[in-house]
Amino acid sequence: MRLDKFVSKATELSRKESKKIMHAGEVMVNEQVVKDPGLHVDIVNDEVMWGGEPLSVATGSRYILLHKPEGFECTLKAKEYPIVTELIAVPELGSLRIAGRLDVDTTGALLISDDGGWLHRVTSPKHEHAKTYELTLADAMDSDAQANAVKEVAEGILLEGDHEETKPAVLDFIDDTHARLTLEQGKYHQVKRMMGYFGNRVTELHRSSIGHINLEGLEKGDSRFLTPDEVAKF
Repeated sequence: MRLDKFVSKATELSRKESKKIMHAGEVMVNEQVVKDPGLHVDIVNDEVMWGGEPLSVATGSRYILLHKPEGFECTLKAKEYPIVTELIAVPELGSLRIAGRLDVDTTGALLISDDGGWLHRVTSPKHEHAKTYELTLADAMDSDAQANAVKEVAEGILLEGDHEETKPAVLDFIDDTHARLTLEQGKYHQVKRMMGYFGNRVTELHRSSIGHINLEGLEKGDSRFLTPDEVAKF
């Protein structure tokens, strides 16, 4: 790979900015100052340094789990709020895509990758990767209302504006205002709309797991790379 391209990918500097720091003698390859942007480097075996720090670029697809906090958008370009990829310290953020977006006020598990086929397998209902949500309700539901909701959700309900009922899902009540919902679909605002079907409103929503992946050990805003075994299970 050309040295200027390598530096640009590793630092997110533009190619023009990368050439500038090379011409200034700030870049070293295998302990030698290199000012030629066209020098070809081996991205695995050559050591490239800038300001005394080693640079590297991704040599394959990346698979990342992020514990999304409130106040971040799951979009590619910031609109009203900062975007979730700003929380991840890896190069080439622009190539990353998100599997199953969460609203700005929703927290929890996000899977992010630059492998489009893998992202599709994660989100496609036909692959049946269950997602579990913890929710807080605005209004308390008594035991009869809870039992009815559990039964209807297990059978499938027809949400306003839809032509087909939701796939059967599992709803468990923790108490009269807190519940856990596990489903295999990802309809637009599905969890909030499902609770709206029962005349209630979700005030707090957290996705605790996607398939076999949970947030154990990750604080809000933290991320980690998935293991090869975790990636292969999707």
